[in-house]
Formats: sequence, C-alpha cells, structure tokens
Amino acid sequence: MFRLQLMCQHNAVRVMALICAAAMVWLALNGPGWAWAFVVFGIPAQMLNEYSLHRYIFHLAPPRRQWAFDLLYQAHYGHHDFPTNHGLFFVPIWVALPVLCTSFGVAWAALSLITPHALPLAVAIVPVGGIMTFLGYEWFHMTAHLPVPKTAVERHVTTLHNQHHFRDFSRWFHVSPGGEVIDRAMGTAIDREALKSQQRIEFIRTLGMRPDDPRLIAARQRFAPRYGLTQAEITRAATV
Repeated sequence: MFRLQLMCQHNAVRVMALICAAAMVWLALNGPGWAWAFVVFGIPAQMLNEYSLHRYIFHLAPPRRQWAFDLLYQAHYGHHDFPTNHGLFFVPIWVALPVLCTSFGVAWAALSLITPHALPLAVAIVPVGGIMTFLGYEWFHMTAHLPVPKTAVERHVTTLHNQHHFRDFSRWFHVSPGGEVIDRAMGTAIDREALKSQQRIEFIRTLGMRPDDPRLIAARQRFAPRYGLTQAEITRAATV
C-alpha cells in the first residue's frame, strides 16, 4: 500500500494512468476487437524507449549552461546524486508526455502506411500497452530503491539496478524485468565474471563529475525545497 500511495503522489504517474484508462475506453468503443492483441507490442516498444532515453538522454554529458544542467538534474542526475530521495524516483511529466506523444505519432504514421486500422492499433500499442509497461517500470524502479520486502523478480531487478548506481553507471540501463536482453544486445551488461574484478567507477553518484562541481552545488541548492533535501544532505553530497 505504501508503494502504491508513493506512486500516486507523482504527477506523471497519475496523468499517464488516466491517459491509459481513457485509451482503453476509446479502444473498447471504437476499435475492432482484434486490435487488443496489439497491446503486447507496446511492451518491447516501451522497453526500447526506456533503454534509449536512459542511456542517450538521461546520461548525456553534463551541460555547461546551468539552466540546461538543471533540466538534466531534475530528469536524472539528481536521482543518482540522491538515490533514496522519493521525489527523484520518477520520470518528470515534462519528459513522459513528449515521449508518449512522439511514440504515438511515429506508430500512427508508420501503421498508416500499411493498414486502414492505424489509429486503433497505435492506441493499443502506445497509450495502452506502452503506458502499462511504463507504469510497471516506475513500480520496479521505485521498489529497487526502497527497503521493503520484495518478490524474486523485484530482488533481481534491484540487484542489477544497484550495479548501475553503485558499480558502473555506464551499464545496465534497463529497469523493467526482461529489459536486460536489450542491455546484453547493446553491450551494456555486466557479466558475473567481469563483476568480480571490476572496480567501482570514481565519482559514481555524480556520474563522473566532481561532487563539488559548481553546477551540482547550484542545482542542489535550487531544488532542495522541492525535493526536501536538508542542508546536511547537500553538504555531504558535495564531499562524497
């Protein structure tokens, strides 16, 4: 119950869940029954989104301009900086909605080339299957960072995600169960033998930046009220 309440406090989770529910109603009223079979295609599509966004956008090199760095800090750098802060667990709404709209537009346009049922199929794949997968991602990601009892699948996700946070931030970009197939295919997995000899990357919690980098210090101070960061936490983060 605590995890569900925590998820529902986040704007992107609430908005995306409402969009998913509305899409399901629309599909039931307007789409052919067989279109529901295409919901499953939203799972791998969203997993590819999850991996690509995490690897190529969230882990961009730190921008020099503070305003751009602040955006990236809210999107992901801050989560690495304070990995147990509840407010930084979730994808911001200003990231989730553009990704959803872009994915839906691409799916609709591509399907329009091959079928007159492009709209219902795009709805089934993106705002139904894709959002359900996104909400699953948020659940597993949140759970990986909480000291709560976990199922076998949740423990497995936590093990791999902890390696991303505390051993090598250039590995294991997936979070959703099964997404490790993408990491292995893309060469960003850590096999067990390599893990035995691999050292922890320097400045891992700040993605390679010095903890006292002025951009980090400015972002921490700016967002401290929003995320409930204490001065002691901010001071400690600058010296780790």
